[in-house]
Amino acid sequence: MPTIEDVARHAGLSRTTVSRVINNQPYVCEEKRQRVLSSMGDLGYVPNSSARRLRNKKTETIAVLLPRITNPFFSHMMEAMEKKASEWGYQVIVCQTHYSADKEIDYLELLRKKQVDGLIMTSVHNDWTKIEEYLASGPIVLCNENMEEANTAIIHIDQKQAAYDATMHLVEQGCKKLAFLCGNTESSITRARRSGFMKALHNRGVAFVEHDSFQEAMDVDNGREILSIIQEEDPEIDGIFTGSDEVAAGIIYEAIQRGISIPEDLAVVGFDNQTISMLMNPSISTVEQPIVDMANKSVEVLIQHIEQHLRQKREEYVFDHTLQQRNSTMRNIAVPM
Repeated sequence: MPTIEDVARHAGLSRTTVSRVINNQPYVCEEKRQRVLSSMGDLGYVPNSSARRLRNKKTETIAVLLPRITNPFFSHMMEAMEKKASEWGYQVIVCQTHYSADKEIDYLELLRKKQVDGLIMTSVHNDWTKIEEYLASGPIVLCNENMEEANTAIIHIDQKQAAYDATMHLVEQGCKKLAFLCGNTESSITRARRSGFMKALHNRGVAFVEHDSFQEAMDVDNGREILSIIQEEDPEIDGIFTGSDEVAAGIIYEAIQRGISIPEDLAVVGFDNQTISMLMNPSISTVEQPIVDMANKSVEVLIQHIEQHLRQKREEYVFDHTLQQRNSTMRNIAVPM
């Protein structure tokens, strides 16, 4: 089996130069780098990644915390993160919190125990004061969440503006009485979306309805259950803002079963532009987030902090959202401005 010394002799370079190329360190000109890579290929030399990790005191592994992988938004994001991390030579482990603050702390301990080099959190279930103490053990990046007190890199869209745009679209389609559905009621995302929703209603003087069942709405079944409750308790609701295309699909499915016309009787807007939003009939109007771009940026920023030992500080990267207007809302009604 060829050794690093064999590669150095074959390339006509020092062992130090070969080591620098293998460990992707700077101060090696491109011509020498190519000579080393060519010699490694000729000899069939494969670096010992375990030994390299020990020397560098790195695991070359990052953890991604998400609430549930079955949510297409998070599975899509996870796939993009894994692809980007592999380009940097890093592995990714998936950590499902199932919306549990305790499980979130358990996974944060991976950083303290040096089992991962860094963490990406796509949802947050603890106060920042609890999370912040783990920054001493390695970098943490927030993707999708935006906590005002967080002193770390944050990658997100403007959730408040996105909710405002979606709600105004419902109003402009003639909706007179709206409902706001959300997932985790304690998350910064829900607070921001609710703020945008209420801002739109206040601007146009539209009524809204609150109900305990409208909270913790996560999936298709929740959507079906909520539509049943609306029909029984407040059938005058004619517009629904949901925080998920899955929930929106459940509402629309149940509405069709009950003979309710979408969007004439009930307009529904989703969130995330999941595949299901285009496959439903009628198709679902929804807020699209640039998932791949956000995922890629999160990985790049995290690995830069790992590799360059950068000091953690607040850095915001705000991506643009898009409102995809489809058949679940398009009544084509002219509403006075």
